[in-house]
Amino acid sequence: MERAAIKLIAIVQCHLVHQRCPGYICDRAFVNRTGGFAGLDLAGDVRKLSFTCGGCCGRALHRKLALLKRKARDLDGIEPGSILVKLASCITKDNYHGPACPHLDYLKTLVEKAGLAWSCDTHISKRSDKKRAAGVYEAG
Repeated sequence: MERAAIKLIAIVQCHLVHQRCPGYICDRAFVNRTGGFAGLDLAGDVRKLSFTCGGCCGRALHRKLALLKRKARDLDGIEPGSILVKLASCITKDNYHGPACPHLDYLKTLVEKAGLAWSCDTHISKRSDKKRAAGVYEAG
Protein backbone atom coordinates (compact mmCIF):
# COMPACT_ATOMS: atom_id res chain seq x y z
CA MET A 1 0.00 0.00 0.00
CA GLU A 2 1.47 3.32 -1.01
CA ARG A 3 1.33 5.86 1.78
CA ALA A 4 -0.02 9.34 1.34
CA ALA A 5 1.54 12.27 3.13
CA ILE A 6 1.11 11.97 6.89
CA LYS A 7 -1.66 14.28 8.09
CA LEU A 8 -2.36 12.73 11.48
CA ILE A 9 -0.15 10.98 14.02
CA ALA A 10 -1.83 8.98 16.75
CA ILE A 11 0.49 8.28 19.67
CA VAL A 12 -0.54 5.19 21.64
CA GLN A 13 0.75 5.13 25.20
CA CYS A 14 0.72 2.29 27.71
CA HIS A 15 -2.42 2.56 29.83
CA LEU A 16 -0.57 1.68 33.02
CA VAL A 17 2.28 4.11 32.36
CA HIS A 18 -0.21 6.84 31.47
CA GLN A 19 -1.49 6.75 35.06
CA ARG A 20 1.85 8.29 36.01
CA CYS A 21 3.15 9.88 32.82
CA PRO A 22 1.33 12.76 31.08
CA GLY A 23 3.14 12.12 27.78
CA TYR A 24 4.87 15.50 27.80
CA ILE A 25 8.23 14.13 26.65
CA CYS A 26 6.62 12.21 23.77
CA ASP A 27 4.78 15.36 22.73
CA ARG A 28 8.03 17.32 22.96
CA ALA A 29 9.74 14.78 20.69
CA PHE A 30 6.94 15.30 18.15
CA VAL A 31 7.22 19.10 18.28
CA ASN A 32 11.01 19.01 17.99
CA ARG A 33 11.03 16.12 15.46
CA THR A 34 13.46 14.12 17.59
CA GLY A 35 13.57 10.49 18.73
CA GLY A 36 11.06 8.36 16.86
CA PHE A 37 9.88 11.40 14.89
CA ALA A 38 13.30 12.22 13.43
CA GLY A 39 13.47 11.46 9.76
CA LEU A 40 9.70 11.28 9.23
CA ASP A 41 8.39 13.40 6.37
CA LEU A 42 6.09 15.63 8.41
CA ALA A 43 5.72 18.60 6.11
CA GLY A 44 2.80 20.97 6.42
CA ASP A 45 0.04 20.83 9.00
CA VAL A 46 0.36 17.49 10.78
CA ARG A 47 -2.08 16.89 13.59
CA LYS A 48 -1.23 14.78 16.62
CA LEU A 49 -3.29 13.15 19.30
CA SER A 50 -2.49 10.77 22.11
CA PHE A 51 -4.46 8.04 23.80
CA THR A 52 -3.78 4.80 25.62
CA CYS A 53 -4.01 1.22 24.46
CA GLY A 54 -6.95 0.80 26.85
CA GLY A 55 -5.12 -1.51 29.24
CA CYS A 56 -3.77 -5.02 28.98
CA CYS A 57 -4.06 -6.82 26.61
CA GLY A 58 -4.70 -3.76 24.44
CA ARG A 59 -7.80 -5.07 22.71
CA ALA A 60 -9.59 -1.71 23.14
CA LEU A 61 -7.10 -0.25 20.69
CA HIS A 62 -8.98 -1.79 17.77
CA ARG A 63 -12.21 0.04 18.70
CA LYS A 64 -10.36 3.30 19.32
CA LEU A 65 -8.65 3.13 15.94
CA ALA A 66 -11.91 2.30 14.14
CA LEU A 67 -13.53 5.41 15.63
CA LEU A 68 -10.43 7.51 14.89
CA LYS A 69 -10.48 6.46 11.22
CA ARG A 70 -14.18 7.25 10.87
CA LYS A 71 -14.05 10.64 12.62
CA ALA A 72 -10.83 11.75 10.87
CA ARG A 73 -12.36 10.93 7.48
CA ASP A 74 -15.87 12.26 8.14
CA LEU A 75 -14.94 15.44 10.00
CA ASP A 76 -11.62 16.43 8.45
CA GLY A 77 -11.25 14.45 5.22
CA ILE A 78 -8.19 12.58 6.54
CA GLU A 79 -8.03 9.19 4.87
CA PRO A 80 -6.56 6.11 6.61
CA GLY A 81 -3.49 6.18 4.35
CA SER A 82 -2.58 9.56 5.86
CA ILE A 83 -2.68 8.35 9.48
CA LEU A 84 0.40 7.02 11.25
CA VAL A 85 0.07 5.21 14.58
CA LYS A 86 3.16 5.69 16.77
CA LEU A 87 3.55 3.12 19.50
CA ALA A 88 5.14 5.12 22.30
CA SER A 89 8.51 4.17 23.73
CA CYS A 90 6.81 3.15 27.01
CA ILE A 91 5.26 0.30 24.97
CA THR A 92 8.16 -0.55 22.68
CA LYS A 93 11.26 -0.30 24.87
CA ASP A 94 12.51 -1.52 28.22
CA ASN A 95 12.96 1.69 30.25
CA TYR A 96 12.43 3.23 33.68
CA HIS A 97 8.64 2.80 33.30
CA GLY A 98 9.16 -0.96 33.05
CA PRO A 99 9.81 -3.63 30.45
CA ALA A 100 8.52 -3.41 26.91
CA CYS A 101 4.86 -4.35 26.55
CA PRO A 102 4.33 -8.12 26.50
CA HIS A 103 1.47 -7.49 24.03
CA LEU A 104 3.50 -5.43 21.54
CA ASP A 105 3.07 -7.84 18.63
CA TYR A 106 -0.68 -8.03 19.31
CA LEU A 107 -0.93 -4.22 19.28
CA LYS A 108 0.86 -4.10 15.93
CA THR A 109 -1.59 -6.69 14.59
CA LEU A 110 -4.56 -4.62 15.77
CA VAL A 111 -3.19 -1.52 14.02
CA GLU A 112 -2.67 -3.51 10.82
CA LYS A 113 -6.20 -5.00 11.05
CA ALA A 114 -7.50 -1.43 11.28
CA GLY A 115 -5.75 -0.75 7.97
CA LEU A 116 -3.33 1.78 9.43
CA ALA A 117 0.43 2.13 9.31
CA TRP A 118 2.46 2.00 12.51
CA SER A 119 5.95 2.74 13.67
CA CYS A 120 7.70 2.36 16.99
CA ASP A 121 9.07 4.83 19.48
CA THR A 122 8.49 8.43 20.43
CA HIS A 123 11.03 9.91 22.86
CA ILE A 124 14.35 8.04 22.92
CA SER A 125 15.96 8.50 26.33
CA LYS A 126 19.75 8.79 26.22
CA ARG A 127 19.94 7.53 29.81
CA SER A 128 17.84 4.45 28.96
CA ASP A 129 19.92 3.83 25.82
CA LYS A 130 23.07 3.79 27.99
CA LYS A 131 21.43 1.33 30.37
CA ARG A 132 20.40 -0.87 27.41
CA ALA A 133 24.00 -0.81 26.16
CA ALA A 134 25.24 -1.75 29.65
CA GLY A 135 22.74 -4.61 29.89
CA VAL A 136 20.69 -3.03 32.70
CA TYR A 137 17.68 -2.76 30.40
CA GLU A 138 16.86 -5.29 27.71
CA ALA A 139 17.89 -4.11 24.25
CA GLY A 140 15.18 -4.12 21.69
